[in-house]
Amino acid sequence: MNLPNKLTLLRMILVPAVVVFILYDFMPHRWLVAGLLFGVAAITDAFDGRIARSRGLITDFGKLMDPVADKMLVIAVLVAFVPLGLCSPWIVIIVLLREFLVTSIRMVSSAKGIVIPANNWGKAKTVTQMTALGVIFAIQYALWLLPELGVALPAAVTTWLPVVGHVLLWISTAATVISGATYVADSKELFKDA
Repeated sequence: MNLPNKLTLLRMILVPAVVVFILYDFMPHRWLVAGLLFGVAAITDAFDGRIARSRGLITDFGKLMDPVADKMLVIAVLVAFVPLGLCSPWIVIIVLLREFLVTSIRMVSSAKGIVIPANNWGKAKTVTQMTALGVIFAIQYALWLLPELGVALPAAVTTWLPVVGHVLLWISTAATVISGATYVADSKELFKDA
């Protein structure tokens, strides 16, 4: 197994660990650990494809599993955030619908031998999702750590700081919708015979 595929596999292995640290309050610095694990997983996403392309290590496993690992990471974290009030269920539904739609289009296009290239909105979606989730981890850790250090947080901070995470999630959701719509528009050739 080559390095890019190992990075993809590592990302998949990290997903359940991130979720466990999000959902179970069994250690003081759980948000730090969850955030660091998420950060490592996000970094593997940034590098596996680059390494594969630059070194000629593109494989069928990588082509299939890299996007699967990305979806696993983002969707698992979003779902884990829902019961904690850190993410609206609607965001999860929108992301799931977009991923289902785009994956379906990719399958049809692949069967017809049509390549629909990645677009900038897809990249924007990934960057905004990873950024929003990373910021939420940082906010949750700060909201836990500062009082532990004896820093009294004003009510306005504890009320409004989480709103930053919600706003970033909705921005990433807008990028998700736009990237999905762009993907559908770019795939119109697939539906000419329908």
